[in-house]
Amino acid sequence: MISQGLGRRRALAIAVALLLTLMLAIIAAGYEGKRIAQVALLALPPVLWLRLPLVSARWQTVRLLTVSFLVGLFIVDGAMRAFLYTLYGAVPDSSLVLAAAANATPREAAEYASAHGVALSVLAGGLALALAASVLCIHICNRHAEPLARFERWLLAGLLLLGIAVLASKPWRSHHPLAFWPRWAQAVHTLQTAWSGQRQHHEALLANARAAAPAVVFPGPSTVVVVLTDSINRDNMSLYGYARTTTPHLSALQAEERGKFLTLRHAWSVEPATVASLSGLFSFGARDQDDPVGDTHHLLALARAAGYRVWWMSNHDDTAIERQHAQLADALEMINREPGRSSSSLDGELLDCLEEALLDPTPRKLIIVHLLGAHPHYRLRAPESLPHLPEADDVVDAQMLQDGRPAWLRSMRRSYDRAIGYHDTVVAQTLRLSRQHAKPDGHAAWMFLSDHGQEVGHTISHAGHSPDTVAGYRIPALIWRSHANFGADVAQRPFRADWAGWTLADLMGLEWNAMAHDRNVLSDHYRWRAPTIQARVASFHQ
Repeated sequence: MISQGLGRRRALAIAVALLLTLMLAIIAAGYEGKRIAQVALLALPPVLWLRLPLVSARWQTVRLLTVSFLVGLFIVDGAMRAFLYTLYGAVPDSSLVLAAAANATPREAAEYASAHGVALSVLAGGLALALAASVLCIHICNRHAEPLARFERWLLAGLLLLGIAVLASKPWRSHHPLAFWPRWAQAVHTLQTAWSGQRQHHEALLANARAAAPAVVFPGPSTVVVVLTDSINRDNMSLYGYARTTTPHLSALQAEERGKFLTLRHAWSVEPATVASLSGLFSFGARDQDDPVGDTHHLLALARAAGYRVWWMSNHDDTAIERQHAQLADALEMINREPGRSSSSLDGELLDCLEEALLDPTPRKLIIVHLLGAHPHYRLRAPESLPHLPEADDVVDAQMLQDGRPAWLRSMRRSYDRAIGYHDTVVAQTLRLSRQHAKPDGHAAWMFLSDHGQEVGHTISHAGHSPDTVAGYRIPALIWRSHANFGADVAQRPFRADWAGWTLADLMGLEWNAMAHDRNVLSDHYRWRAPTIQARVASFHQ
């Protein structure tokens, strides 16, 4: 009997130790700093309940189910946070994750799961093992009915009081999974609702623009083409010095146009994802998608108020961008009918739309061309007929091998560079068309930039969006205009995408009382101010 009792106590002690270790390890993986202790204390009360002796089989069943549920919540919560932090350097309630969740269709979610099958399989397998182990430990602890010693009663009472005190604190309680995830779901729903109710927002922006009364400072016709692309890192463009010849057409145009073609050498996005980046660009850095309209301006609304006819043509199937920006245009063409990452719609399909808009007799035109660029999946961003890059043994592959990048990532880089090679032909053709249809007696301008960069083994072994490495923010920015050369020093000026609206206003000849010349990279009054980005990206490096 004594040996049986010792065996039960030993099994109980081992089960408690394993359960606490498992929970603490998963909480530590999903949180940082003092938050680990806070969440661990929130998770403590159900574990302490297991130490109370229960004789009734019914109550033991209730306790088993309740504690298993609560402990499982903390395990799933910690695992989800660890997954997001490892892959994206983001927490669940960050704008990056909220926007992605609000903007995802069921089909795109399924495609995301397919694209990240290995990582998600590892997560699911590890989570299943952790949940099974926790339930087994809880079952062992739940079966004992031995009375507590005096010191155990005092210790248990003190810990329970501490746990209750933590739950009573609203700031601490907000991190409990039962409180956090319903609030997170509500935040996603609120964001979706805000995006779906844009009509009044648009009317207010147009009213603001009319009240600002922007004027066009030069006479005659004017055509401005803005080519926005997705997930292009300037470090992968031979125009910027990349070893692989990925942008021969743009390089040729730079040589042809000389002083009229500007390559901004140090261009940066300030956001690692599309929705936030474009919101900053079109609202002159005001991020108007989250705020009341107030005195906020939108570039498209100002252009319309000044007499420009606005076209928006896109190879994206993106509800948020369409509602926030594209619907402000006079003419809207969304050619992509294959939503999600698996869309095989090619950017070149937009060239006919662009030429049709350029042929329109309207004297003042602003044309937004929104490309998929190198948006994952990379292999789908170029036609099958396009020749593949060298499979191995070139200087880029050799450098990646030296940096310890795995074979799958080197293959992804080749697919990425191939996508940029096709992308180069499309972007260059948008400039050729803009130049071809420029009116001799007017102004024509063209601007190209990416919404954000892309990490494809540049600094870490990762392919995709990257909020916490500089590769996630390094973008190309190119400008051409028909009527004047650019100063020799402008190419070396640092440039930030959320100020691009001021430069575009300059290219359109817009002037209004709130025009900020110190944020227009083409102005003599330009004054660079480095943006604040993700904490773990310490600074912008040229």
